[in-house]
Amino acid sequence: MNIAIVGVGLIGGSIALAARERVGAHISGFDRSDAALARAVARGAVDRGCVSLEEAVGDADAVFVAVPVGALPEAVDAALAAAPAGGVVTDVGSTKRAVVAAHRDPRFVGGHPLAGAETSGVEHARADLFDAATWYLTPTAQTSGVLYERLYRLLRELGARPVAIEPDVHDTILASVSHLPHVLANVLVSQAAHALAAGDERLPATGPSFRDATRVAGASSAIWTDIYISNRDALVLGIEDTIARLGAVRDALAAGDAERITAWNDTAAADRRRLLEAELAGGPLFELRASVPNRPGVIAQLALELGRAGVNITDMALYPTADMSEGVVALWIAGEEPARRTEELVARLGFPVARA
Repeated sequence: MNIAIVGVGLIGGSIALAARERVGAHISGFDRSDAALARAVARGAVDRGCVSLEEAVGDADAVFVAVPVGALPEAVDAALAAAPAGGVVTDVGSTKRAVVAAHRDPRFVGGHPLAGAETSGVEHARADLFDAATWYLTPTAQTSGVLYERLYRLLRELGARPVAIEPDVHDTILASVSHLPHVLANVLVSQAAHALAAGDERLPATGPSFRDATRVAGASSAIWTDIYISNRDALVLGIEDTIARLGAVRDALAAGDAERITAWNDTAAADRRRLLEAELAGGPLFELRASVPNRPGVIAQLALELGRAGVNITDMALYPTADMSEGVVALWIAGEEPARRTEELVARLGFPVARA
């Protein structure tokens, strides 16, 4: 497999390392920074450093555009223009609405791996960065089912867990679980720093709670300014909701209402427990086979419906008929209850389905 990486930083470099080690792929790389590209070649992340994006993606089976969010539209346009007809193009941006709306090419699938580190640059890239990490995919009705399956299976081989999701749902969720935490971390560290009586005093020793809550503070502005701006409407709503919740806690504290404070704290504990249980859910694997027509968007429809229902597709495969008029989609689902819900959902969509 030929894979092209556009932007060989931490994420792009880690994709390259994982693809070389686990898939045996040949990696072509391009970066606007000659120094970054040279480091990627020296590190062994890419086999071929290219002088242009067009050279890197011209014969690629899969293209990963791993540039900052603000540069994505232009880079994805260029990748689609140069990629072969049978190549899938994806990105790794933290916001999805704008880039998906701008690219309706059947070869493009928006993507976002929930993986990273406080460090940046290909020198910090790791082949295991995506192990067990959720990797969101945003297929549309125009997405090629064959190319979606290729990308899905490739991401599984990289160690990730691909999950289909609508772009607007993705951005709303990420505003709460990623972008807002960065905002709050920035606020907390600045609040602590300004709490000092004199500017030349050293910060006091901080406990683990403060360190955990502020781990992502001051993340690279070259990356995060674009993310904040591109998802500003969802992020503003999240900030307003946070202000309202903090106001309720402030009122309870001001009133000395221990009962309300206890209920608030216990609710938070229960919510955290539910979130952890959702992450750890699993069970035995069940293979389901659905017969589907060969029409644009049918694979995206299946993946998104299951994603909306909270069903995790552990693996998938396509088996088209000889005349390509229809085919069978094999889905591997973890857990008896998710498998049962999958059967019901697929049947409601009008596709015959059975357990293998």
